Amino acid sequence: MSEWQKYNFDEKVHSILSDVQYYKPEHHFGRPFLTAYQLAIEFARRYPQEFVQLGYQIGGKGIGERVSLAQYLAGQLSTRIQSREITDMEGSFLSHQHLSNIIFNHEGREIESSLTQTPYDLSMFRLHE
Repeated sequence: MSEWQKYNFDEKVHSILSDVQYYKPEHHFGRPFLTAYQLAIEFARRYPQEFVQLGYQIGGKGIGERVSLAQYLAGQLSTRIQSREITDMEGSFLSHQHLSNIIFNHEGREIESSLTQTPYDLSMFRLHE
């Protein structure tokens, strides 16, 4: 059984994305996107036991590891959306163009994106309307 199935990521990510609060739900842009970092942080907050069991760090610059929860989520969601295994979510990118830094907050600790100032764009995901 894969980690994705074992930890029921489909349901957990869906729950996280469905709870995203936004200022103007009637706006024609629709739901906001969450970056893979934001998804990883919220997963860790909501499911602390599973987060510890997975053994991943949230991610970010300088963690000293090549695989993080943010990278895992981005890769799995991308693959599953492309294969149409997941049909109620969509992905997109935030361009790295003219972007020097993005810092996320997790339990009072700042997590700096490892993708800014690189040629890679940040993955973002949301539920379809």
